[in-house]
Amino acid sequence: MAETEKEKEVLVKGKTETQKKIQELSKKLNDDVPDVSKLKIELSDLEKQKQEFLKKEEELSKKEKLAPWNVDTISKEGFTKTVINKGKPRKEEDLTEEERDDKYRQFVKENEKLVKKYGMLQKFDDSKRFLQDNPHLACEDTANFLVVWCVQLAMEEKIELMDHVAHQTICMQYILELAKQLEVDPRSCVSSFFTRIQTAEKSYIDAFQDELSSFKQRVRTRAQVRLEKLMKEAEEEERKERLGPGGLDPVEVFESLPPALQKCFEERDIAMLQEEIAKMPEAEACVIMKRCVDSGLWVPDAKQAEAMAAAAASKEMAEK
Repeated sequence: MAETEKEKEVLVKGKTETQKKIQELSKKLNDDVPDVSKLKIELSDLEKQKQEFLKKEEELSKKEKLAPWNVDTISKEGFTKTVINKGKPRKEEDLTEEERDDKYRQFVKENEKLVKKYGMLQKFDDSKRFLQDNPHLACEDTANFLVVWCVQLAMEEKIELMDHVAHQTICMQYILELAKQLEVDPRSCVSSFFTRIQTAEKSYIDAFQDELSSFKQRVRTRAQVRLEKLMKEAEEEERKERLGPGGLDPVEVFESLPPALQKCFEERDIAMLQEEIAKMPEAEACVIMKRCVDSGLWVPDAKQAEAMAAAAASKEMAEK
């Protein structure tokens, strides 16, 4: 913060001196002095310097507005250092992955209704009051549950509701990020966040909205990926269920058959099938029929097997 103020002082001083020189040169030009061309060049250079100072001043202003929260920046209008300094220290938990999963499941079991109620709130003041009444919800587990809920809503194509819950999710993530920056318990940052978000300058609101838009896009992308994965898993399960006795998929085997044989199976015409098989080379016919049997596409009985064998034998005799 002190570094920013110092940089601002240097810019203001440089801009003021440049403006003073511009005024002096402009006055000389009006007084009809010699070397007018030289003065004009100097004036042009000073104007460029002035524009550079203005540009840097604007960049510094943006940088200051978008700076991360800390004890200095947060202790402006709407904030007090006292609130932050009295906050509870941030508690770090050293848990294994399995312990974190167990902790999260227990949290959801005990607080799912409360978290969903928070997710349905619309006004900042209502959210602030609700979290102050239920301070244990200001935590990573709440944020994680809300993210999962958003993805589920997107998968169910409940987009309007997803957009609303996404807004509450980003509020919670901002609270957690503020607590991380200040190294305090998130419960200490609930009031500070909601005070600032309602009194913040446009640049901060724009940054919040940008993050919200990005989050919703990530949710939609994640939902699409999960839907595609579920569809593939369902298709694979369906394929496994229809596998024949030899482990082949009847759909895949059917699609691999010549059109004439496909027509036989579609019309369930055994005589036509026997006729088409008889036209084929014996080795090829055996391979095809075995695949049909292994896939369950063809279930021969004794009479059909004899008839097929007789047809193949007759063809073999004729060829000899």
